[in-house]
Amino acid sequence: MSRVERDPAEQKWIMRLFYRGWRPTRLGRAVNRVQGWWSGLGLPPKLMARLEMRGRSSGRVRSIPVVIVSLDSERYLVSMLGEGSDWVKNVEATGGDAVIRQGRRQPVRLVRVPPEGRAPILREYVRVAMSGRQHFPVGVDAPLEEYEAIADRYPVYRIEAM
Repeated sequence: MSRVERDPAEQKWIMRLFYRGWRPTRLGRAVNRVQGWWSGLGLPPKLMARLEMRGRSSGRVRSIPVVIVSLDSERYLVSMLGEGSDWVKNVEATGGDAVIRQGRRQPVRLVRVPPEGRAPILREYVRVAMSGRQHFPVGVDAPLEEYEAIADRYPVYRIEAM
C-alpha cells in the first residue's frame, strides 16, 4: 500500500500518536522541537522552516516547524490541524507578525488567504508535505474540486517579507 492508499484506521492511529485535541502529544512536542531546531538551522529539506510568533496569552516566543509551500512565485503556510491550531490562534492575535527561520531570521507578515483561493495551495501542500498528508481527507491526486470542498477548514497564510 502506498502512502496515498494508507488504511484510514492506520492514519487515525498515527495522528493520535502525535496529536490529540488540536494539540501535540508529548511525543509530538518532542518531534516538533527536534524538527524546529533542525529547520531553524536551514538544513534540508529546504521546504521546512521554523515559525516563531508571540504567544497570545503568555507573550513568550512560540515556535513550530512548518512546511513552506511555493506556488506561482508566492510562499504560503498551511495549518494541517485547521482553525484549532495554536499557531493559527497566535498568528491571528499578533496581526500576522511572525519570524521565519531557515538559517537566518526573516521577519514576515502572514496574510490570511480567503477560502476561495486556498484549493491550489492545499493541493500543493498535500503533494509536498508528506508528514502532513494524513491530516487531509483527500488524496494527493484528488481533483481541485475536492480541495475546494475542504478549503474553509484549513487556514492558509501568504508569507510577505517585512
